Amino acid sequence: MESSFTGAQPTSAQAAGSGAEAVEIVYYTDPLCCWSWAFEPHWQRLRHDYGGTFRYRYCMGGLIPSWNNYSDSVTSVSRPAQMGPVWMEAAHTTGVPINTRIWIENPPASSYLPCIAFKCAEAQGPAAAESYLWRMREAVMVQGRNIALQSVLVELAAEMAAQERGSLDAARFSADLVGDSALEAFRRDLQEVQYRGINRFPTLVFRRHDRPSLITTGFCPYDHLQELMKKLLE
Repeated sequence: MESSFTGAQPTSAQAAGSGAEAVEIVYYTDPLCCWSWAFEPHWQRLRHDYGGTFRYRYCMGGLIPSWNNYSDSVTSVSRPAQMGPVWMEAAHTTGVPINTRIWIENPPASSYLPCIAFKCAEAQGPAAAESYLWRMREAVMVQGRNIALQSVLVELAAEMAAQERGSLDAARFSADLVGDSALEAFRRDLQEVQYRGINRFPTLVFRRHDRPSLITTGFCPYDHLQELMKKLLE
């Protein structure tokens, strides 16, 4: 199993291919999903190897509404302290560095606000969305910063604006974070997730106009992603 992790931010292009011949990938994920963070090297490699043949979009899954409304029977998680071992397993299985201490020291209360924050960044374009999603994940899973807090999300936007100069308007982001448009956009994502019956992340749905859709759920080897692409591109 591949376990290398580049630590580099992903490329920002979210549209590739052209017309009906292009494959479309819908990536269902959540900023607090450790398996999505572990999956990042494969996701980057897929875009590098097949970037000219598909376009994609993210759909936020709303992994943790609140700890009063969360219980995962598969992983036996119903309170924050139980999430640490899940992250530890993801790190051990994939070799991707993940800091699990946050679930003891400063556990995030929900993933809903980070999902809304992603929609704020997405409103400013694919480059901003891609970079901000990366920064949220890196902040919580490597640096141990609580991205469920509005103040942390605003700090990340300000840091990104200062470092990347132009990809994100931090003032607009801060205003949108307490507005209605990003909230409505996230609600539409939640409706799509519920309609599709998706309850594990990451989940990727591969579509092409003349082929049946293909789906992969959870962390998987890169070879599996290659097989799905080859089936659709034959």
